[in-house]
Amino acid sequence: MKTYSAKPQDIQRKWYIIDAEGKTLGRLATRVATILRGKHKPIFTPHLDCGDFVIVVNAEKIHVTGNRLADKIYYRHSGYPGGLSAISLRDLLKKRPERVIEQAVRKMLPKNALGRHMLRKLRVYAGPAHPHTAQRPEVLELE
Repeated sequence: MKTYSAKPQDIQRKWYIIDAEGKTLGRLATRVATILRGKHKPIFTPHLDCGDFVIVVNAEKIHVTGNRLADKIYYRHSGYPGGLSAISLRDLLKKRPERVIEQAVRKMLPKNALGRHMLRKLRVYAGPAHPHTAQRPEVLELE
């Protein structure tokens, strides 16, 4: 018996839309990362990008558990001395709610060129509107 390895021409990509309203951040990000990688497909191959496109809407209505709104801090550095800046989850949700989901998913993908390629298939929008109706995305319900 031979092991099947998918070829780039065998990969069929679909578009999924996920409504993040009331969903827990980590559980949503895990499911999105799985779809972006293609692990939900029987033809999953670790060294190929066989995942699908994911559109996440209503990112501003995400739910977090515990005291994370005040305790979770996002850091970034400009590269200059003293260039460290920090922002809490509550402030980031007010300012850029898309970035919260993008960061959570990005840290769940491989940390290499393949992971960066997978991340380009993620589209996150703060509100319910998105410009991808021409792709006819399927609504994906999360448990």
